[in-house]
Amino acid sequence: MTHKAAILGASGYTGAELIRLIATHPGLEIAALSADRKAGMAMAEVYPHLRQVDLPALQRIEELNFSNIDICFCALPHATSQAVISQLPEAVRVVDLSADFRLRDLEAYEKWYGKPHSAPELQKQAVYGLTEFYRDEIRDARLVAGTGCNAAAGQFSLIPAIRAGVIDLDEIIIDMKVGVSGAGRALKEHLLLAELGENWFPYSMGGKHRHLGEFDQEFSRAAGRPVEVQFTPTLVPAGRGILAASYVRGEPEAIHAALAAAYADEPFICVLPIGEVPAAKQVRATNFVHIGVVAERKPGRATIYAALDNLTKGSSGQALQNANLMLGHAETEGLMLSPVYP
Repeated sequence: MTHKAAILGASGYTGAELIRLIATHPGLEIAALSADRKAGMAMAEVYPHLRQVDLPALQRIEELNFSNIDICFCALPHATSQAVISQLPEAVRVVDLSADFRLRDLEAYEKWYGKPHSAPELQKQAVYGLTEFYRDEIRDARLVAGTGCNAAAGQFSLIPAIRAGVIDLDEIIIDMKVGVSGAGRALKEHLLLAELGENWFPYSMGGKHRHLGEFDQEFSRAAGRPVEVQFTPTLVPAGRGILAASYVRGEPEAIHAALAAAYADEPFICVLPIGEVPAAKQVRATNFVHIGVVAERKPGRATIYAALDNLTKGSSGQALQNANLMLGHAETEGLMLSPVYP
């Protein structure tokens, strides 16, 4: 059975990535695309690399007809999805790629995003979209909230170890190297080639990064008690990709065993042999995650490394994986692409 999909915010990086993935999906048809400033244009004008894909023209959201849409991907700016999804027909199932529905606690949302949530009743319906941990809930959900890309990398690294009780919950430091596409497509001075080329720098330090709200929520849920981690992301001069290094206190062999057991049957997550370290390019433009555990020279300490593509597994690939579950397609449909290398 073919399902019809709409992509709202198709002119951004995550929207274009969704199109790239869905173009190979035998059970999904892109029936509607929206953009704001680029309404009326063809996608080939916005993204020439999609020229060969037969696509509808970009329209404003209010011009779209949702009567024949089965699934709607919202790749809209933060704080926009709340109002838009509230107006969609109840029969349309939604995967939201923004931060609007990630945090279950409305006070936490206001703390991290600086404004009250405008759709609290809709928030109650939302299922957190980290597929490997919420698969059963996602199948029946009307609204799935896609995770932050940094949040996904940290959780894949740590949640199995937290659940297994093999790391010290009060000594977790996450250091993350992040490709520039995670900052979106809008023009920003610090992302110009002259500024970012041959340069890298941390941002949102000192407990200010919004993905800490997701870490607090999900790590505390996994542990059954409050967990707060130290987290520093560093922007690097690469187009896409994340490499997370989580420094923990625990026995490396026990940590590796917990991760290997948790992901043994997961199609997209590969736990490398102990001592082997992943690299971002090994998963470039794919829905795969590579995880490695390295013993440090001080006994009882380890570093957990995770590599994923921020636009694919960190966002649009994860969204398609969730949509597959919601629509009854094979979870891997449209996603078994090999990495782009070199």
